[in-house]
Amino acid sequence: MMKKFIVPVLFAIIIGIFFYPFFLHGRLPIPSDTIVGLYHPFRDLYAKEYPNGIPYKNFLITDPVRQQYPWRNLAITIEKQAQLPLWNPYSFAGTLLLANFQSAVFYPLNIFLFIFPFWLGWSLLVFLQPLLAGLFLYLYLRYMKLSLSSSLLGGIVFAFCGFSVSWLEWNSVIQVALWLPVILLAKEHILKKVSYKWMAVLIFAQCAAFFAGHIQLFFYMLLLHASYLIVRIIQITRNEGKQTHFWKRAWKRYLPFVIHGLIVILITSLQWFPTLQYIFESARGADQANSWLKDGWFIPWQHLIQFVSPDFFGNPATLNYWGTWNYGELVGYVGIGPLIIALYAMFFRKDKKTLFFGTIFFLSLIFSLPTIFAKLPFIWNIPFLSTSQPTRLLFLTDFSLAVLAALGFDYYFHHEKKFKIIYPILFIGFIFVLLWSYILKGYIFTIPISPDHVSIAKHNLYLPTGLYLCISLLLLLYSAIANKKFHKKYYLAEIFSCIIILIVIFDVFRFFWKFDPFTERQYLFPSTKTLSYLQNQHGQFRIMETDSRILPPNFSVMYHLQSLDGYDPLYLQRYGELIIAMERNKPDIHTPFGFDRIITPTNTSSRLINLFGIKYVVSLTDIRQANLVKVFSEGQTQIYKNTKAFPRVFFVTSLKSAGNKNVAIQLLFDKQLNLRKTAVVEGWDSSMKNFTNGTAHINNYQANSVSITVKSTGNTFLVLTDTYYPTWHVTVDGKSAVIYRTDYNFRGVFIPKGEHAVIFSDNLF
Repeated sequence: MMKKFIVPVLFAIIIGIFFYPFFLHGRLPIPSDTIVGLYHPFRDLYAKEYPNGIPYKNFLITDPVRQQYPWRNLAITIEKQAQLPLWNPYSFAGTLLLANFQSAVFYPLNIFLFIFPFWLGWSLLVFLQPLLAGLFLYLYLRYMKLSLSSSLLGGIVFAFCGFSVSWLEWNSVIQVALWLPVILLAKEHILKKVSYKWMAVLIFAQCAAFFAGHIQLFFYMLLLHASYLIVRIIQITRNEGKQTHFWKRAWKRYLPFVIHGLIVILITSLQWFPTLQYIFESARGADQANSWLKDGWFIPWQHLIQFVSPDFFGNPATLNYWGTWNYGELVGYVGIGPLIIALYAMFFRKDKKTLFFGTIFFLSLIFSLPTIFAKLPFIWNIPFLSTSQPTRLLFLTDFSLAVLAALGFDYYFHHEKKFKIIYPILFIGFIFVLLWSYILKGYIFTIPISPDHVSIAKHNLYLPTGLYLCISLLLLLYSAIANKKFHKKYYLAEIFSCIIILIVIFDVFRFFWKFDPFTERQYLFPSTKTLSYLQNQHGQFRIMETDSRILPPNFSVMYHLQSLDGYDPLYLQRYGELIIAMERNKPDIHTPFGFDRIITPTNTSSRLINLFGIKYVVSLTDIRQANLVKVFSEGQTQIYKNTKAFPRVFFVTSLKSAGNKNVAIQLLFDKQLNLRKTAVVEGWDSSMKNFTNGTAHINNYQANSVSITVKSTGNTFLVLTDTYYPTWHVTVDGKSAVIYRTDYNFRGVFIPKGEHAVIFSDNLF
């Protein structure tokens, strides 16, 4: 029994050593150093000690603090209030939260975020990613009857491969990936004997992977384990030796998985239904149109070098990266030793498992490199695939290499003809010879690069070359003595396998430590005087920044400040159109918008900022506009008050009907139209166009509901300048009413005369 747990405990210790800054020094596996090192007003907070900003480790890793951390924090905050986190009122003038998928509202491991303070729960989830990924693959490999050392090697490679390391601190991508070995293991058990236990494990693992927060990776994972299941059913059915009713027997084995699939679809509808609706309303197709023509959308051919030398083109953490943007999307490094052994398996291990994972390895590369096959989904404009970056197929590449490395390691130490290892060694050696030849003088005659880039590539070739020589010598030495009489007596197989695993651990540890930051807790969204000033202002209002270096998109979520900007692969088409028209200062809503997922409006001269309720503008430079009055400053950061900002809710006395959005945007930019008194309404079919005025007061403003008291002496039309979305409903004195799309992006409702309670509320369906 003790032997059963030795390797899992050992693996946990190894991962713990990798995360020693967290466990020993309290430093968080979160890139919070970019918050205080890159952006105001946080740089102003530390300006005396660091006039040039606090040094940060990796400028490439900002998305975790600009997307995942704020979204998950807001979602958990709302869930702790016993509400579903449907709506985010702090970005894009109001946007969806649960439906954006990456908020991972239903992810089971969120329990850590409930039990512990959020920063601690988040850090534990980051730590659990390599731990669970490695352990789960270890268990799957052991079920395949591989040795302890081989299974351990496979787990380490999967836990700290290039894909895992580069996406680790997002805390969503690898949360999806780690469930793949469990799914494969559960399917193997069910194929052997259908049981409620393993059906439950399979359903839980698939639902957890779906809810973890990255739909593209889940799709790739689904392709792999669905293909795996079909291949295994065909293989098992054929091995039964019966020649009749083949497909009937195959279907009988497949039926439990159909049932489980229907259950998974039903459970996950809580997420995919609102997400699908959001995608249809979003600007995803327009925003990402023709993105595949950009450099780095596919893995450039030259970046295959990163499989043997991950930092040949430099590293963003050392500020010397000169390759194609971006490093994190292109590095598939699994370690020199595992790569050699994986190739050994593909060359010489003749079994169906090796064939399957070898096929996945090659197919994933074919569809992530700029081949004609990879370009077809974009040429044909296939929905979903045509807006998905294929570099993330590196997940399948690295997972396959991890399994193949374990298969090769087991085959090498337990079968004869070990000298065949010379072929993959020579193959990788030939690549190193080419690289060194190119760096030493060949670049002059082939593809010229600058002397600085030559120096970077040369410096970063030393260690991979040394590791290659070291592991190659060990493998060749063991091959030479494997058949000697003293081989088993002195446990040489165990000794050599341990030495190789230790070298692999060193290799991936260096790679991991170089790229991923551990940062001080006080850097994680600290309070500043500027933020405190804005938080202490009363009423419902929005802020706007004039510079991308100030409070970048989604940071406002952490301080419960409502803003126009936002950063999300999904944002509403209508909102994007209105913002681009405001930025262009004319009723032009044609694509492309040029946002590329990040909306940061800066045009303070547009009158639409009044309609949006922009009460405060934050700037790093002086602003000279009659309606903007400077009210506060901290270091370089300045706050201006907009004296003409509209209230969040107000009555209008007349309406302009618009039959479609093109008419609506033209009317909105009609300078003769007083937007404070006249609203542009779509879908209004009443002859009533004129209304009386009145008073409107927001009693309670929450993420999923807005409660308003109104009073007037006649029929009125109320405008709420929060983003319109079909799942929002309104009641007037408890009776359902109609929300009209107003002023292109907002909400309007007809109110009869008298005093009434108006409640806007969001529902999941």
